[in-house]
Amino acid sequence: MKRPTAKIREEITRLQEQLKQAETRDAERIGRIALRAGVGEIEVEEADLLSAFEEVAGRFRAGTKLVQGHKPATTPPNGAGEAAGQSSET
Repeated sequence: MKRPTAKIREEITRLQEQLKQAETRDAERIGRIALRAGVGEIEVEEADLLSAFEEVAGRFRAGTKLVQGHKPATTPPNGAGEAAGQSSET
């Protein structure tokens, strides 16, 4: 049985709201970390800062860089990560 287009649109709207909330949580988390690191006090062009963040993201995606004794960060093949603030490590 086919789903009516109205139901599909409702689901899309619901998923878009969930995505917006998830992006907001991620932005707040990353923003707090950046502020703790002192990024907010640096006079830098947004393009330069974006480039630096892309480099950092690339290092962590590669999963080869150790940071202060922590295990390398890796991204699962499907791109799904753990929920913010949760870790499988004990």
